[in-house]
Amino acid sequence: MTAGMPARFDLTGRTALVTGASAGLGHHFARTLAAHGAAVAVTARRADRLQVLAREITSAGGRAVAVAMDVTDGASVRAALGTTAEALGPVDLVVNNAGISILKPPLDLPEADWDAVVDTNLRGAWLVAQTAARALVAAGRAGRIVNIASITGLRTIGQLAPYAAAKAGLIHLTRVLAMEWARHGIQVNAIAPGYIETDLNRDFWSTPAGARLIERIPQRRIGRPDDLDGALLLLASDAGAFMTGSVVVVDGGHAVSTL
Repeated sequence: MTAGMPARFDLTGRTALVTGASAGLGHHFARTLAAHGAAVAVTARRADRLQVLAREITSAGGRAVAVAMDVTDGASVRAALGTTAEALGPVDLVVNNAGISILKPPLDLPEADWDAVVDTNLRGAWLVAQTAARALVAAGRAGRIVNIASITGLRTIGQLAPYAAAKAGLIHLTRVLAMEWARHGIQVNAIAPGYIETDLNRDFWSTPAGARLIERIPQRRIGRPDDLDGALLLLASDAGAFMTGSVVVVDGGHAVSTL
């Protein structure tokens, strides 16, 4: 556990599975969970990048395994959960982070693009959550599911119709599953990030269009991946033991802005 962190945030003894861990926020989340004691299965479709991340975590003294998984394929999800259990122990913490976005006006959006975004961001999260929960219930074990939503599920934004719809659906799915699974000791919560700088979008924020978006954020800055660490550790650890069905917004005030 990182020095100075309260014991209730310690994840020692937990086995976490992070989807979409080959890059961006998923990569960061996996490293954060491992740094606080969790054994971590890093999953995505790009297995080569996962191997590098798993080696980084292991070299830093953690436990990790790279598992190729397609969240839109139920058989792949079930196999990944099984592989993780064999390598690290039964999964009791899921971070549903896998997601894609396609930027197009709704009038120009092909059916295939809609399906791809909703299948990954909503259906995929459902398949992973259900598969993990079934294993937990069968074993009589408690668990945590943290869904990575977005402020676009709370407020409108142009040219992201399928992404916004999927994230809004994920927020409500979080609440429904929290209600249904509380009796089994499974907590289901969500984090709704605002604009967070990653390797994929870093160049955009220095453009005039990026500067205009930053002006809409009350704190007048872009978030960093580590700005999400507090919410992640709260929902993943005993510090959030009385939380389920919650949506933690981390966005510099953007969701409450009138701009």
